[in-house]
Amino acid sequence: MSFKAYLALFLAFLVIQVRAWMPGEHQEIYSVNGKDLFNKSQTDGDSKRWLPGTPKIRGVNLGSLFVMEPWMASAEWNSMSCGAWPSEFDCVMHLGQGQANQAFQKHWNSWITQGDITQMVNYGLNTIRIPLGYWLLETIVYANSEHFPQGAFPYLERIVGWASDAGMYIILDVHGAPGAQQPQQPFTGQYAPSAGFYQGHQYDRAKEFVGWLSEVVHTRGAFRNVGMIELVNEPIQNTGATPGLLDNYYPNAYAEIRAREAKLGISSNNLLHIQAMNTLWGSGDPHSHLTSDWFMAYDDHRYTKWDSSVPVDKGAYIRDACHNNRLSNTDYQKSNWPTIVGEFSLSVPDFVQWNGDWHPDGNKAFYTQWFSAQIIAYERDTNGWIFWSWKTQLGDYRWGYQDAVAQGVIPNNPQNINWGTCNGV
Repeated sequence: MSFKAYLALFLAFLVIQVRAWMPGEHQEIYSVNGKDLFNKSQTDGDSKRWLPGTPKIRGVNLGSLFVMEPWMASAEWNSMSCGAWPSEFDCVMHLGQGQANQAFQKHWNSWITQGDITQMVNYGLNTIRIPLGYWLLETIVYANSEHFPQGAFPYLERIVGWASDAGMYIILDVHGAPGAQQPQQPFTGQYAPSAGFYQGHQYDRAKEFVGWLSEVVHTRGAFRNVGMIELVNEPIQNTGATPGLLDNYYPNAYAEIRAREAKLGISSNNLLHIQAMNTLWGSGDPHSHLTSDWFMAYDDHRYTKWDSSVPVDKGAYIRDACHNNRLSNTDYQKSNWPTIVGEFSLSVPDFVQWNGDWHPDGNKAFYTQWFSAQIIAYERDTNGWIFWSWKTQLGDYRWGYQDAVAQGVIPNNPQNINWGTCNGV
């Protein structure tokens, strides 16, 4: 074997033998040739899939990139000639596959740029969560009855490559599941009249998708900083309405990913984290039917906007943020750990959000304080946080991290929040 061939084989081996730890879990990691991989981000074989950087995940969601949500990107949606339709499925069905593919590929090419990734890093963020639809794997789409844009994978590969080059940690999230995990929710990719996900053949398709994703992560260099795959985003908050989710889909999807990793020869400390919505979400305890929880992780979404138990009062919002320990129950903490707050925002209930006492223009000091209180609690109680979302077209910084920094509401580095916000509250 020539030296070049040997070197190529050795580097390919190293690409696979990288760790999928979460931020902060280790301070020194060495490759098989003894090279220190700490905080590495190069594209060569000594790269990593985990980011030590800071002790907590601090990140943003790339909302409306690969799963469009018209409510938060209406100008973009209209420019794609989709404005009359409520979801990707509906738009593709009415535009036709060819025209839709062109429109969506233009969107994927421009919604999040390499400049955005650079700006995130400059703002002290170390993580991105990327919502995906199962239709990214085009072979499992029912061609005669399902209508989704095609050709997204190269754009996903490009953006994870940019993020890996920048040293960011990456979570891939199944935001749109086969059949739709919630009715009439564009974040599933379709405005389905009912949730069709909770049946065996749909679980099988989702299992195939996450298994394929895991192989992609372990075998393609651009994905080297992907350390986690989330099995499904925000299932229905009623265990009676989600038959098979806990005892079929979660354990079988977990087993599928692990089987594919085993086939690739991935060692136990280099496996991906596999994430599910936590017990607090309301769809049951995802841990309840697992036979193994090695490198499991859990997702907690905290939107005070829709929490009727918190009085609609600024002081109450700060107190709740400071004292609402998301892991206060010891048994729950043991089974749903590690947890990340994968979505939260600064938005308040619809009926007050544009009132004088809550309007974003005249209450920036409050929103800065509320952001700080949430960050303090999430970093105290969990493994970190991921804001929804990086970018919107709402003209409302309460949903957009980039806009909130521009408005001076969120500091240009989360390390610079007022860490004493909860003192005496």
